[in-house]
Amino acid sequence: MCPFCYIGKRNYEAGLKQFADKNKIEIIWKSFQLDPTIPQETDGTENVYQYLAERKGMSYEQSVQMHDSVVATAKKAGLEYNFDKAVIANSFNAHRMIQLAKTKGLGDAAEERLFYAYFTEGKNFGNTAVLIGLGKDIGLTEDEVKAALTDDSYAYKVRQDVQEAQQLGVRGVPFFVFDRKYAISGAQPPQAFLETLEKSFSEWRKENPVSPFEVSNGPSCSADGICE
Repeated sequence: MCPFCYIGKRNYEAGLKQFADKNKIEIIWKSFQLDPTIPQETDGTENVYQYLAERKGMSYEQSVQMHDSVVATAKKAGLEYNFDKAVIANSFNAHRMIQLAKTKGLGDAAEERLFYAYFTEGKNFGNTAVLIGLGKDIGLTEDEVKAALTDDSYAYKVRQDVQEAQQLGVRGVPFFVFDRKYAISGAQPPQAFLETLEKSFSEWRKENPVSPFEVSNGPSCSADGICE
């Protein structure tokens, strides 16, 4: 539900695309709630303009202008934002579904689908049927999503991520951490991501060198007792 997170994702992907060792990079998504005080059940009638105006103490017109500026920024990243459709809802259950998706290697697919659903399609994350549909779109089953929304283990994973962010001093998103050494805060340009990828990866590679040998393979036994 953070508009700059989707933009940051696109800019990161643009930087990664230019990175020579992109096939060696793994991205792990973490849960973070900007406003956990939003009720789990809402009528879906409050729009984003009202929400920001009330929270920031500004006029409705000022809120619209701010969102229009974000729409323009998103467009530069190739994204279509339709804030007139966006629905204010608690994101906790959506994060539970993301945690499920991560266990199946679908974390990035879940993030992409949820970002598009919220900012472009105006889907309501507070609706269980909506989350089930979005989960099925990326390959999860209805039963799996239903279980994730009631299983406390997924709720624990969400809270664990939020706690980890607090321990790292994260106060806003997007926030990208590279090898626990470098971080980028905010939706910075692709070049910033590329430069940080190159720097952090080169240092990681020095600490984790590839084998210096050219190996000619023959019959052998492995450490786990398999001989072939």
